[in-house]
This record gives sequence, C-alpha cells and structure tokens, in this order.
Amino acid sequence: MSIKTSGLHHVTAIGGDPQRNADFYLRTLGLRLVKTTVNFDDPGTYHLYYGDQSGRPGTLMTFFPWKDAPSGRLGTGQATTTSFSVPESSIGWWKQHLGQAGVEASQVTNRDDEDVLTFRDPDGLQLALVAHPQGDPRDPWDTALVPAEHAVRGLHSVTLSVSREDATAGMLGDLGLDFAAQDGNRFRFTAGDGGPGALVDVLVTPDAPQGLVARGTVHHVAWRAPDEPTQASWRAELVDRGVNVTSILDRQYFRSIYFREPGGTLLEVATDEPGFAIDEPLLELGRALKLPPWLEPDREQIQAVLPRLDLPSENDMAGTDRA
Repeated sequence: MSIKTSGLHHVTAIGGDPQRNADFYLRTLGLRLVKTTVNFDDPGTYHLYYGDQSGRPGTLMTFFPWKDAPSGRLGTGQATTTSFSVPESSIGWWKQHLGQAGVEASQVTNRDDEDVLTFRDPDGLQLALVAHPQGDPRDPWDTALVPAEHAVRGLHSVTLSVSREDATAGMLGDLGLDFAAQDGNRFRFTAGDGGPGALVDVLVTPDAPQGLVARGTVHHVAWRAPDEPTQASWRAELVDRGVNVTSILDRQYFRSIYFREPGGTLLEVATDEPGFAIDEPLLELGRALKLPPWLEPDREQIQAVLPRLDLPSENDMAGTDRA
C-alpha cells in the first residue's frame, strides 16, 4: 500500500446566510477568511475558506453558504462533528467567550485525556473545541477578540457517523490511517504522526437515521496529498481497488479527487500545493472575490448574483495590531 495521508486538509460544510457565516467564523471563532471565491460547480454561491494566517492545510474549514438552503439532518453516512484544536489551558476561556457571544455550549467533558467543549454554529453545524494534552505547535491567527494564547490552532479531528464500522475502517486503512483506540462505540484512527489535525473518530450508531446533507451539515472531508504526482498515484491505486473515484479536478488552490467511503461520507484527497497566495498577497487574503480563469469572463454576472459580503476588521492583518 502506497497511500499514506499525513492528515486532514479541510472540511467543507453547507451554511446559510454568508454574512452571518463570516461574522461567526471570523469574530466568534477567530479564524481568518483566506479566500473569497465561488463554488466552481455552482458559481451562483460563495465558497468561503477559513483558516490560519496563510490557510495552511489542516487548518481549513470551508463553506458553501446558501441563504435559503433547507436544514439538513444529522445521522449516519456523514461527518457529524468537526473539532478544532485549542490550547489545553484555554477551554475555560472559550466557555466564557462563547457564552458572551450568545453561543450555547456544553459542559466541558474529558475523552481520551482531552478536554472537549461542544456547540453549534448559527446554522446548527455541530462543532467542538478540543485541548490535546501534548499541545499543538501550529501558530494561530491572532485577533483582538480571540488572542493568540487562546486561539484555534487548526482542525483537530472529524467524527464520521456510521451504522457499522468495519467497511469504513477498511477504507481509512486504505488511506494510510491506523487504528488507535476504542471507547465504547467510538473508534479512533490516526494519520501520519497522529495528534491534532490527523485524527478521525468513527462513531457507530446503528439505530440513528440516515443523515441528510444540507444547511448545517458537512458536505465532505478532505485528506492531504503532498503534490499532484502523489495524488495521481493514489488515485490509480484506489481505482485498482474498485473505488469509484472522480477525475482529478482543478480547484485553483489545490487539486482534488472525490469518492465515498462505504459508510456514505463523501471524502476528498486534496494537494497541499499550490496554496492560497497564488492570486493575491498574503496581507490581502480573502478581501476580494477571486475567480478561476475559466470563470473570469463571467465576473460581472456572478457578482450580480452574489449577496454583499462585508468583512470585519479581524480579517485584516493590520486590524490585528493591538499595540
């Protein structure tokens, strides 16, 4: 087996009102909007990418926000919780911060020696903040509302809900993940060196309803490939194993292939290259609507359809200066 992903690349979900989405992820969660673009397959809606200062793989949460999208339903066959990594000493700060922002959060629980705080975004997407006891060395985005000492370091893990675990576990093994631990009906798998950003939990809930992917649910989970030749090799290997994989698609900031794991969740393998600074400077990430070359001729029509999006100062590197 040659496939060996190093961890999560991004998680993509379906949101509602784009302005409300941006305000929550920029101001409440303290992430940076690193790219404002459109859904390349449906350019009548935004595709918003949130992450750290430069949008490194493993820090990214992205959204297709449709203002009038119907609500989804959590259940089997989908990723039901997206977890972010925060410093071990910051869970109490986050509990207070979320409360001040009007976000109802759970009591802090401990699972696998990690403190966990769960809550939902304005569209009902299930999220968690997790403090890993060994820490997380990734540098955070620093804002006045969420200072660096407490800020999100990046993705921690995703939870896949399935009716049975064997086939899903097999697919995760095909991607190079290793079984790490079991806690009741929760099975943990690790990629690469393990730790935050390289974890997936498989939650077995045979009596749960089938999930419905719509507003407030995850659309797909993406895993990292270092470059295009590696991705092409992995795709060929998956095809040889009988997996129904898409062709390699140009997503401008990375290349992608998509397929479903046997439990039903849509997975992606995305390249680390070329990144988000290929069409705008680091200082200006996310400020302007960026379109791929094949959609640029339609810019006027696309902009006429998209709702206005005003970014708060927390997305401006100059606006993070609290001196």
